[in-house]
Amino acid sequence: MKPRGKSPILWPLAGLVALVMLNAAFNPAFLKITLLDGHLYGVPVDILAQGSRTMLVALGMTLVIATGGVDLSVGSVVAIAGAVCAVLLQGGHSLALTLSAAIGAGLLAGTANVLLVARLGVQPIVATLILMVAGRGLAQLIVDGQVIIIARPSFEYLANGFLLGLPVAPLLVAALYLVTHFALRRTALGLFIEAVGDNETAARFAGLAATRIKAAAYIFCGACAGLAGVLSAANIRAADAYRAGENMELDAIFAVVVGGTALAGGRFVILGTAIGALLIQTLTTTMYNLGVPPAIAPVPKALLIIGVSLLQSDKVGRWLGGLWSRRSA
Repeated sequence: MKPRGKSPILWPLAGLVALVMLNAAFNPAFLKITLLDGHLYGVPVDILAQGSRTMLVALGMTLVIATGGVDLSVGSVVAIAGAVCAVLLQGGHSLALTLSAAIGAGLLAGTANVLLVARLGVQPIVATLILMVAGRGLAQLIVDGQVIIIARPSFEYLANGFLLGLPVAPLLVAALYLVTHFALRRTALGLFIEAVGDNETAARFAGLAATRIKAAAYIFCGACAGLAGVLSAANIRAADAYRAGENMELDAIFAVVVGGTALAGGRFVILGTAIGALLIQTLTTTMYNLGVPPAIAPVPKALLIIGVSLLQSDKVGRWLGGLWSRRSA
């Protein structure tokens, strides 16, 4: 049930707490955090570290969906960015150049989507599906169909290093979330995005540059996917063009929708997206701990997403409210 005025993050947060309690009940060591050599270790820390990449891609996806679009190409962009990192590092190039090139690849991918969606008027699901398919092939072309091993400690530090006892990757993602939140909520930019997503025609008549706003959302999403590709390659110390970013676009969309952002556009919840991504990663970890076969793993994830989405529905909320009222009477 979703009473009026209640925060949209209520149900995903409740789901996250329920999952944590379930794991703690079956495994008391689930919440145990150990300090070793000044670094924090434990399952909650691992969830934050592993879920940071999905959180990053979901952040960009939030803005795209808020404008009324969708980006199915982010998984392929992750693979492209990882391939670029591997090739440049193998060639002896600097870390700064490598990171710039990888994020630049994400920006180019976002720009390509913009040309199709905002300029040529192609449906977002079709336009981004093109890059989803072609991008995976491009990533394989960059690495010549090989899995390239990356041996650069400074690069690995981005995903596996620690800063002030905490993993670096979640700290980077948290900083980007804070910057994005303040940019969207402390300026008119967030209002412009919601206006375009709610009614693009009305936004144009109100004087908003709807095409530029949509372009900024897709380009930002591409940059987030590029950075996620960097973290993915740094985490496994290799570029795997076949598996890197696989199904990440689906997890990102799930995290955004579960977090309270309207799939039809016009409303977004940045904090809800972060909680949604953590919910999905916690569920994935739970299934691993319970020994659920990988072939069956998507089923509990789908059921959880359906459940949270239904609880967020106004229609279901009114129905549950009616049941509660009759029972109280």
